[in-house]
Amino acid sequence: MEKFYSQTLNKLDASIGKFETDIDDSIQQIEIIIDNILKSLADLKAFVLKRGFKSIEEEIHFFKYQKPLIVSKLIYYNAIYKIETKKPYGVKPIKKYLKNEVKKLKRFFDNNLEFYKYYRTNNTFIDDKLFVRGNYDIKLSLDTFYFEADHSFSTSHDYKAAKIIANDLIYLYLEDQLHGAVYKSKSTDLPKLNWRGSKTSLTELIYALYAQDVFDNKDIKVIAKTFEDIFSIELGDFYHTFMELKSRKINRTKFLDSLRDSLIKKMDEKDEL
Repeated sequence: MEKFYSQTLNKLDASIGKFETDIDDSIQQIEIIIDNILKSLADLKAFVLKRGFKSIEEEIHFFKYQKPLIVSKLIYYNAIYKIETKKPYGVKPIKKYLKNEVKKLKRFFDNNLEFYKYYRTNNTFIDDKLFVRGNYDIKLSLDTFYFEADHSFSTSHDYKAAKIIANDLIYLYLEDQLHGAVYKSKSTDLPKLNWRGSKTSLTELIYALYAQDVFDNKDIKVIAKTFEDIFSIELGDFYHTFMELKSRKINRTKFLDSLRDSLIKKMDEKDEL
């Protein structure tokens, strides 16, 4: 089980990183990513139904940690898809909309506080009721979703565990979006700058500045996020892009070299005036 699960997860993560890097349209990205997650879950389900589990402990581990990790990706990307497709226009309406989405996460937390505590503190004393197929306790605040689910591949609380993982990611996404909305509301009416070059070129520039240590904040994620906000672009898995740059056989600094050539050309033009 562990080997097949790890292969499935690694393959899925690699595909998500690739789609986030290669596709410019964020909505199209998410649609393709969701489709890939569904295929991974289908493969996992087929494997589980065919092989089964060697022990109750293995079954609990799968439904408590392994399946929720993949399902959380589905919940996360589906939530982002809904947030982006329903987002209103205008800075103030967007801020209000995003804050309402944060409130939804808080309501889920409040309604499931006891399970949050149980799951976050790695308790195990009722795992046999929460994460074993066919075992459930109606007194443990079951969602209606459970009764409609496929019980051959579901337990009473594996989906709720996935929601906890996903909600953490959704909250970070909403906070980033709110930060961007606040930044826009405080900015001047300067025209918006959109990056017209490739994501690979921008990643090359970001890592060059990072390597030169020109910023007071040395967190590459913060630097990349700042560039994304300023130039209205989503870089996706920029670390993976950097690794591809490193593996180039010829001219690993193609964009930086072109910047230098363009600047020298511009300087020469000035000298001719």
